[in-house]
Amino acid sequence: MMELILMTAYVLVWPVIVIGALAVIIRAFVKDAREAKREGRQII
Repeated sequence: MMELILMTAYVLVWPVIVIGALAVIIRAFVKDAREAKREGRQII
């Protein structure tokens, strides 16, 4: 029973890690986009 709980927890942690990493990337992109717009330059 303990193995099942640990395996379930392990599987459910990965989406949380992925969502966290994606949030960091999106936040950095939005920050760069706003800064570029303020300076009048293109992102790409």
